[in-house]
Formats: sequence, C-alpha cells, structure tokens
Amino acid sequence: MKKILFIDCCIRREDSRTKKLADHVLRRLRQKNGYEIQELCLMDENLSYFSDGFFFQRERLLAEKNYDHPRFRYANQFAEADKIIIAAPFWDLSFPALLKVYIENLCVEGITFGCDETGMFGTCKADHMVFLTTRGASYPKGDPMEMGSPYLEAMCRFFGIDRYDCVAADGLDLGLRPVNDIMREAIEEADHVLETL
Repeated sequence: MKKILFIDCCIRREDSRTKKLADHVLRRLRQKNGYEIQELCLMDENLSYFSDGFFFQRERLLAEKNYDHPRFRYANQFAEADKIIIAAPFWDLSFPALLKVYIENLCVEGITFGCDETGMFGTCKADHMVFLTTRGASYPKGDPMEMGSPYLEAMCRFFGIDRYDCVAADGLDLGLRPVNDIMREAIEEADHVLETL
C-alpha cells in the first residue's frame, strides 16, 4: 500500500480557506484505494528551529550517523512517503514560518539527501509533491512577490522528487470575483491533479 504524507500548516485551522481546500483533497484521497494516508498537523507538533543545544545535538547525531534517533522522525517519515501533499496559506510573500522550521528539520544528510564528489542528490522515495494554498491577492506563476511555491518546487528537486504541482486559489480578497467561484475552480484543479497522483 502506498503512503501519502499530508502535511497541514493551515495556521487558522477550521477558519482557514486553505484548510477547506485541504479537507476536500483529504476526502477525495480517502475514497481512493491502495493508499495509506498519514496526516501531520504542524500546529500540534513541538517543532524547534536550530539554535544552541538543539543545533549541537543534531550535529553530534549526524556525526554518529544515528539516523534512527527520534530527532529525525520527521525526515524519516518524509523520506519513506510515496506521495507528499502540503497545505499552507500564502503568508508574508511565502508561507508560515512553521512550515520552514519543519523543512529545516527534514534536511538531513543520509536520510532525505546525500552528497558525493558530484554534489548533492535527493534520496526521498516520493515521486510527486503537491502544494495546496490560498492567496488574498493574485500572483501568476513567476511573480517575484510569490516565493512560497518556487521555494517548495526547489526543495522538491533537492529531495529527489520528480514531479511538483501547485494548486492555488488566487485573488480571494480582491473583490473582483466571487470567492466561491475561485474556491470551486481550485477544487476542480485539485481533483485533476489527484487523478494523476
């Protein structure tokens, strides 16, 4: 059975528009056969950024190649998943800092990536990552003011994951179109992406 890791970084929880998109995707995934869904709600995790003793513990464990230490549970879970889905809102031109802290904890040489004389290479099992997001304003692909999706796409390549898709409900706060129409279109796009998962 294939494993889908569903990472929830919808800070506003049930009040989040991104959570509404994510909940739809989760419902559709549960209707599919052959998948085990592992849900990880980052707001419920005791995630720490690297500083002082927490950083030096990591360095010591890496030197010992102690990859089974609980400290690396996020990296091991991520590396072993067959598909990755991340849900996070547009936040300060990218996404909430909590997601960046999580990604920092994923980057473990020997688990999610490796190095040799040719450089770095990803070692994750997943072949597809999907990013679900909602944005108040409109940011077409390539807009330099939207740095969340390009960053995650780069991390996708870094981890050795071949395919990346971003599903975004854009322009929700502009008042130019009904919010329900924008959300419906994003849900339809998500359904199309799920067909290829």
